[in-house]
Amino acid sequence: MKLVAPSIHYLAIAPELALLGGALLLLFASALRPSRISNLQATVVTAASSIAVVVIAFFQWSDVASHGARTTIDHAIALDGFSIVASAIVGVGLLLSTLVAHDWAKRANVRNGEFSILALAASSGAVIMAQANDLVVIFIALEILSIGLYVLVAFDRHRAASSEAALKYFLMGGFASAVFIYGAALVYGATGTTNLSSISYFLGKNELLRPGLLIAGGALLLVGFSFKVAAAPFHSWAPDVYQGAPSPVTGFMASIVKVGAFAAFVRVLISALGTQQDTWRPIFWVLIVLTTFVGAGLALVQRDAKRLLAYSSINHAGFMLLGLWAGTVRGAAATLYYLITYAPLVIATFAIVTLMGGPNDTSHAVESYRGLARRQPWLGGAFAILLLAQAGAPFTTGFFAKFSVLSAAVDAGGAPIAIIAMVAASIAFFFYLRWTLSLYAEDALDAPRIVVPWPTALVIAFGVVTTIVFGIWVGPFADLAHKATLLFLP
Repeated sequence: MKLVAPSIHYLAIAPELALLGGALLLLFASALRPSRISNLQATVVTAASSIAVVVIAFFQWSDVASHGARTTIDHAIALDGFSIVASAIVGVGLLLSTLVAHDWAKRANVRNGEFSILALAASSGAVIMAQANDLVVIFIALEILSIGLYVLVAFDRHRAASSEAALKYFLMGGFASAVFIYGAALVYGATGTTNLSSISYFLGKNELLRPGLLIAGGALLLVGFSFKVAAAPFHSWAPDVYQGAPSPVTGFMASIVKVGAFAAFVRVLISALGTQQDTWRPIFWVLIVLTTFVGAGLALVQRDAKRLLAYSSINHAGFMLLGLWAGTVRGAAATLYYLITYAPLVIATFAIVTLMGGPNDTSHAVESYRGLARRQPWLGGAFAILLLAQAGAPFTTGFFAKFSVLSAAVDAGGAPIAIIAMVAASIAFFFYLRWTLSLYAEDALDAPRIVVPWPTALVIAFGVVTTIVFGIWVGPFADLAHKATLLFLP
């Protein structure tokens, strides 16, 4: 029997090759050198790999603009505008997270060579998820992303909370992965394929007399994705893991993991199961209501900054789900725009949280932020802007991100669910505003001054400038998200 190797378009898989190449370089260097690689060397290699991903994205965009979107490796990987933009977001997010982790490692006296290797590998999984055109490939990418994260969450060996959070994440993540692959198997049983475009074609040309197998498979896929994006009621792991993980890892999870998971989520629902909207839309309706209100409501009573931001992240996931509920090109573009703006915003937020945590990364009481803007106006002011942007204040990217998904839902006939989400947003606005006002309170003026290293300062400045500039000048990111349409739409 003759084996025929599939054709490979190497430009399509260049981003993950750059990330995995950087990881292998650090791995071999740390194994072969008599002395361990320094934090600076690990940071430089990781930053170079992430910048390479962004540069490659420009060449990919030009290629797609000239020759159109395409698939490669036996139609398992898609090269289209959506995957290109998602890969670029991962590259930018990894670069920002690396700079924050570099400063944290110096303060905590931790070698971050292993940290960089795991972050590069996990980021490659997020990129593959964004490009995947097959359920099996999505599962493999999900495991690449998750396994690295399990170790990253437990990276701070000096804190028992870090190990505890990693164990919880590992157990819940293993269960979610099992549910996902079982759902993929059921979808294969119903359609005879795991390829997303083939599933879409099959369902478009055939009517299932007994759709129970497909419905069950789709429901299990939904559970698996809901766990990764921390959608209620599959969110219970998020507050504990966010709180226990090292703060740079928490920022990494809140941004890059969401990009990869939502990108794959969009492909499966809109590209593959777009003809089944009447089946999964009611489930999403309930999911969005639970996610937005659980995130906003439980954040009100939190006294730990990282737990509060965990519930904030859950609330944001509910808004991103609105774009998926719409099930249209506009909905997919709205979710992508949300991801573009959310990634630098949340990483910059956790950069400040990392600084406030101190050398041991343990001082995360919300009360410790009281008076920060009076003690250090620039740092406190930056944090205030980032909080208000997450609340959706006008003239920030957060405002148009929420507006875009809400308008996409209304355009698809979802005015009631959009109104419910707006009510949840108003609840969330209260705790963001309360936290912001506490930054300018008169208490705690004698608290120690926070030293801001220049790499972390650069991340914070990037997040703030991006949030304000593109909150006023909406066009570039909005046009980019609109043009980055999916390859296989119903």
